[in-house]
Amino acid sequence: MKVLNLYSGLGGNRKLWKGVNVTAVENNEQIANVYKSYFPNDKLIIGDAHDYLVRNFREYDFIWSSPPCQSHSKMMRATRHTINTYPDLKLYEEILLLKYFFKGNWVVENIAPYYKPLVEPTTKIGRHLFWSNYHIKQIDIPGITGIFSATPEELKNSLGFNYKGNIYYKGNNDAGQVLRNCVHPKLGLHVLEQGKNGKAITMQNHIKAKAIKLKQKQHDIRY
Repeated sequence: MKVLNLYSGLGGNRKLWKGVNVTAVENNEQIANVYKSYFPNDKLIIGDAHDYLVRNFREYDFIWSSPPCQSHSKMMRATRHTINTYPDLKLYEEILLLKYFFKGNWVVENIAPYYKPLVEPTTKIGRHLFWSNYHIKQIDIPGITGIFSATPEELKNSLGFNYKGNIYYKGNNDAGQVLRNCVHPKLGLHVLEQGKNGKAITMQNHIKAKAIKLKQKQHDIRY
């Protein structure tokens, strides 16, 4: 199965994938070098993932995209008095492109934003929202929450990335941020396996998924 892994970062989501042919796109060369050291057999492209997607999406069987979340984060809302940028709507551009034009299974991952999502997500697991054309079952993974208080070394050990030194990128001076951007490897495997085995959502099972989601919400309110 040919998998496109966009905004691959260090490769947290990809770490436990087996038996797939992966093309990864990452625009930060230092981060990409760490990715390559862990996944030497992947085809790695250092460049613009958003641009690569629209030009090449037809070549793949499964697509995972994790666009930058900073402009959507609740932290952005908390610092609204200093805001000097728009929310990056490439997130929704990619969701709409994949939803209406891609024939394989796909998932877009991001964090819960400070506003009501412009496109309703398929599911929420921990701090992650997922938009997809297949149902992703809930899963409980220890350590998936509570990462914001962890040190870079603790995050490296938890995620299995024991590279030397720290990585910083433009606009960020937090050595742990590149690690907090990772999807936990067990969650990444779970989402991929659901996509490999799940059928694309039709109108009928979309209604069923909505009913499950409503039932889960009612359960959360009750307890």
